[in-house]
Amino acid sequence: MTTGDRIELVLLAAIWGASFLFMRVAVPEFGAFALVELRVSIGALLLLTVLFWQGGVREFRRLLLPLTFVGLVGSAIPFVLFAYGTLMINAGTAAVINASAPLFTALIAYLWLRDRLHPMQSLGLAIGFGGILLLLWDRIALNVEGAALAIVACLAAALCYGVAVNYTKKNLTGVAPIVNAAGSQLAASILLLPLAIIYWPEQVVSAQGWYHAIALGLLSTGIAFILYFRLIARIGPARAITVTYLIPVFGMLWGLLFLREAISLGMMAACAVIIIGIALANGRYRQAGGP
Repeated sequence: MTTGDRIELVLLAAIWGASFLFMRVAVPEFGAFALVELRVSIGALLLLTVLFWQGGVREFRRLLLPLTFVGLVGSAIPFVLFAYGTLMINAGTAAVINASAPLFTALIAYLWLRDRLHPMQSLGLAIGFGGILLLLWDRIALNVEGAALAIVACLAAALCYGVAVNYTKKNLTGVAPIVNAAGSQLAASILLLPLAIIYWPEQVVSAQGWYHAIALGLLSTGIAFILYFRLIARIGPARAITVTYLIPVFGMLWGLLFLREAISLGMMAACAVIIIGIALANGRYRQAGGP
């Protein structure tokens, strides 16, 4: 991995970590459905432009049904759940919960695809989910109103990511990543459009709300996907997925710097425990020279 690759990896983590900041600011004005519709529509426009430029339209048409499922389970539902969650919990907490997605991915792969779990991976899952319980306990102990329901919503979103990743592995292996990304975002935008129209905000949205909504779609969806796929092409998926470890760090950092969100000791401990669990569950110990 070159220095440029490392810089791009950190930049991607910073952008994805900022998505929770953007949601936290914009969702009270737009509501979850309208905000996510803007997010996936803007992202789809950018990704479709790249898709047409690369000439992947024929493959896109052939895979409409599986791409629609990925768009629903991998984008529309989890994006709405995270947007709803950030109405009641801070950006940093949501970012930490998002980091649990690889744990659900590994668990679902074992239950659905019958992927073998090594003992150390099983331990990683137990540790990671223990970190989630620690985070839940920390939020409840701080008497954060609505925290329990918001955390459940965000956990359900992380579970959706796990389902989508395994479905993609089973049904879309070998498909160009840009086709997957563009098709899923387009499908998500079409599926969410009726709900976005019904629940479009009656009040005038502030300029700040629009700025954050556009940033969410342009940066945290369109550009972020492009960066991610560039990294996969250059350094491989195993290294690119390490961005997961950095996203909660940036999520908490942006929340602290721009929204003055408090970072409790329990929150940092939960984040550390979840990341350790992810590292073990993903088999990173094996790459570090373990058995």
